[in-house]
Amino acid sequence: MEAERIRELSDRLLFETEKIIVGKSDRIRLMIMAVLAGGHVLIDDLPGLGKTTLIKALSAALGCEFRRVQFVPDLMPSDISGMRIFNQRTGAFELSEGPVMTNILLADEINRAIPRTQSALLEAMEERQVTIDGDSIRLPQPFIVLATQNPVESETTFPLPAAQMDRFLIRLSIGYPSHEEELRMLGVLGDRIPFESVEAVTNAGELSVLIGELSEVSVSEKVADYIVRITEATRHSNELRSGASPRASRALYKASKVWAAMKGRDYVTPDDVRELAHPVLEHRLILSSQAAFSGRTAGDVLEEILKGTVPPPDADGILGIG
Repeated sequence: MEAERIRELSDRLLFETEKIIVGKSDRIRLMIMAVLAGGHVLIDDLPGLGKTTLIKALSAALGCEFRRVQFVPDLMPSDISGMRIFNQRTGAFELSEGPVMTNILLADEINRAIPRTQSALLEAMEERQVTIDGDSIRLPQPFIVLATQNPVESETTFPLPAAQMDRFLIRLSIGYPSHEEELRMLGVLGDRIPFESVEAVTNAGELSVLIGELSEVSVSEKVADYIVRITEATRHSNELRSGASPRASRALYKASKVWAAMKGRDYVTPDDVRELAHPVLEHRLILSSQAAFSGRTAGDVLEEILKGTVPPPDADGILGIG
């Protein structure tokens, strides 16, 4: 059963990642869901909270080819995608591959790159290809961007455009650990991070198959309608200048299927949709000037939609096909 395979794999990925990351199982599960859905992840949080460490630990458990790019203002598009270099010995131009030619790309502090470089990554994220000297080159499968950014620094940073934010399946933050979690972290990690203790539990081939095959997980017409009513409500809100796009509906639809499978079910419930609405939709919403001035957040608006504007369907008839 496909759902059972996904549940078992997600549990093993969580176990391995928690060898390094203490007390953040909810965030780790969200990242695992995104990876199994073939989606990109943006971790938006303060320095020192383990954003890069989490990505490196999960990548080690995934067993896929992994590369890291430290984004800085002088990073050029060719530093991401690669370029053709003239070989004087052979008299021909040869492709020098960029770090984007990998399965898992850690884009560290992605908002430090200039817009032109961010645009080069946009093609890779959406189309899983790069264009070099007019030639389109397919990226390895799967190709997933796990990006970090610091939300408090503004000097030498460039806010991600809405088009790029829309390409991230989820955005999440890690948050400070509790006293008990931080104490346990010191006991587990000590003065070094033992990434070598993380065992790979899958590989690029198996991951590609799982990403491409979610047919056994069904979404009833009622649940699909619930997803659409939520995204439509964001478009009609007076507090939002821009609501969720149809791409967002598709993202919530696919993410909910993976989330259900991670729980061992072959059907999606309204609870699955509600649990994922904030990480999938919130970063795609743009507040109106008046709402922002009054101190409202996109999360506040979305929460009101989920709690009042759009009621969930009843439990009857949620075992549909989709």
